[in-house]
Order: sequence, then C-alpha cells, then structure tokens
Amino acid sequence: MNIARKVAGGAFRFRAYATAAYVPPASLEGLQLAQPPPPKSKPESPTFYTGRANYYDQLLTIEDVAKQARRALQELELLPLPRFAQQNLPPLRPVWKNKDDLSELIEANLTTSRYRRFLSQLNQLNEYRRLAEVAGHLELAERIQGVLEMFERENKDAILARGKSKPVKFDEYGRSYTVGRRKESTARVWVIAVQRPPGEEAASSSPAPAEGEAATQVQPQASQDVPIQSAPAVGIPGFTSGPLSVGPAHIEVPTTNILVNNMSLVDYFPRLSDRERIVRPFRVAGLIGAFNVFAIVRGGGNTGQSGALALGIAKALAAHVPEVEPLLRKAKMLKRDPRMVERKKTGRAKARKAYTWVKR
Repeated sequence: MNIARKVAGGAFRFRAYATAAYVPPASLEGLQLAQPPPPKSKPESPTFYTGRANYYDQLLTIEDVAKQARRALQELELLPLPRFAQQNLPPLRPVWKNKDDLSELIEANLTTSRYRRFLSQLNQLNEYRRLAEVAGHLELAERIQGVLEMFERENKDAILARGKSKPVKFDEYGRSYTVGRRKESTARVWVIAVQRPPGEEAASSSPAPAEGEAATQVQPQASQDVPIQSAPAVGIPGFTSGPLSVGPAHIEVPTTNILVNNMSLVDYFPRLSDRERIVRPFRVAGLIGAFNVFAIVRGGGNTGQSGALALGIAKALAAHVPEVEPLLRKAKMLKRDPRMVERKKTGRAKARKAYTWVKR
C-alpha cells in the first residue's frame, strides 16, 4: 500500500496555479536592464592557472634555453657525444643557490622535489656550456653562462677554492718554503736546487767566440784538480764472459745536504725507516741529489716529524718540477695523513686502555 502511494504521489505532484505575479510588458519599457559583466582579461602567463606561475615560468625558460643550446650543438656536430669523449671532459663543479635562496629569487615556495627538478635542468644546461667551451665555441658558452649566473651563489669563487693548495712561494734566491704536518708534528722546509760548479756555469753562460777571434784567443788550460782514482769496476764472481763479467759504469752522484734542526739527517733520525720515509719523495720523482733541504721540525715524535718533513719535501718538489706532480700525487705523497692521536679518557690509563681490574 505504501509503495502504491509513492507511485501515485509522484504521478500527481504538480501545481494548478501560478506562483509569480503577472507583470505587463508595457511596464518594462523604461526599465534599465543590468549591464553584463566585463570580459576577463587574458592572463599574461600560460601557467597562470597552475597556482605556481613564477616557478613554472622560470622552469620553462631554462628548458627553452636548453633546447636551443642542444639544437646549436647538434648543428655543430658536437651531439651526440661518444662515451669516451664524455669521460675525457673536465669535471664540473656547479655551485647553485640553496633552496631558500632560490625560492626568494623566483618568488615561489619550493619543495624538495621541485628544487631537484630545477637543478636537473640547470645541470643539463651546464653540461652544454662545458661542451661548447671545450670545443672552442666561446660565444655560445658565454650566452649559456649568462643564464646560469643568475642561479649561482655569490661566493662561488671562494667555494671552488676550498681544498686547493696555496701556490708555493719562492724567494729571490730560488728557495721554496713549504709546511708539512703529521699528528702533532710540524715541519718548515726550505728547498733549493743544487748549484752547479763554477766551471760548468761559466762554460754554459759564455758565448761562442767568432771565427776571426778563435785563432787569436788562447785556449784555457784544463783544470789542475787531481782526479780521484777509483777502484776498477769488478764483475760478478763466477762469470768470465758476457755482460755480467763487466762491472757497472761509474756514476757521479752530486752531493746534497738534508739538514734537520741544524743537524744531519743521519744524526737527527737514527732509525732507517724514518730516513727512508723522508727520502721517498726524491726516489718517486727521480730527483735524488738535485736539491738541498733545510728543515725545522717541532712537536711530536720521530714518526710524526719524519712524516711532516716528507710532506713538506713532496710539496716543494712539485713546485720546483711541476712535471713530477702527477707521480707524487699518485703515490699519495701530496696529501696530509688525517689520522691524529686519540685523546686520553677519564678513568682510563690511555685513550682506551683500562687499568688492571682488582676484585678487592
């Protein structure tokens, strides 16, 4: 019965009378109609309705610059680049603004994901700049750099200079001054090249005489120094013929001095391991007997002082002969040993050693 009422009620539910007052048309002749709303102005940016117009405008601008740079590099046949060529390019060290500074620059709040997306586009554009610079297209590289400078930190040069060693200074005598450290020891090292004998310097510096003057000049006499008679070279016993029966040729090694705290190297470092550590930079660089060393060491023990002195000598050799720097760097002799002595703890005999436990 209830279902029938619902169906019948839905079918007969209507009004048989008017609900609005009748208004004659003649009364509407002098009535002023409402003006239509003004049309909405077109937004300046196509990303206006995204809610983050400033962010997406900057992102689209960088993407457009990257597309133009990619197209220019493709026309120059620099892209795509082989893998071996990519590996030989100089490394990049970008220094972009942090998230807060970048948000303030583009006047938009940045989340971590949006910040990473922004940096990925900047890194891609920076790679195009590096490729154009290495290929010699400086005009294209400068145009890209002009866009990237807006998003780099102001103290970029100071940040890139971190970790770089300061250039070694030379005095008027050609001596280099370096400082080496290890543990609690410090070594101040002065290194100067071995001076050649006066006779060799005069022979190399004097100009060759003219043909007309050669007959009138008197030839200088040979040096009056008595040569030192060395023992003849003897081969290996048991070999009567062949190369092993002949002794090695005599090699003249120039004498050099390594003074540590106004003492000779043997007197100051009696242990052989310490002396080997100090001489190792000369062995690696192949410059044994080429330089004189004067050092002042302070603090620590023999191991620390020898390590500090070796580091100072390696720095000096890299400054005097830049060609041996890759050898010393590969041998890990231009980097300070960061290990330090651990401090003593309260209630312990040393840093970690405990006192002998006694039950009573």
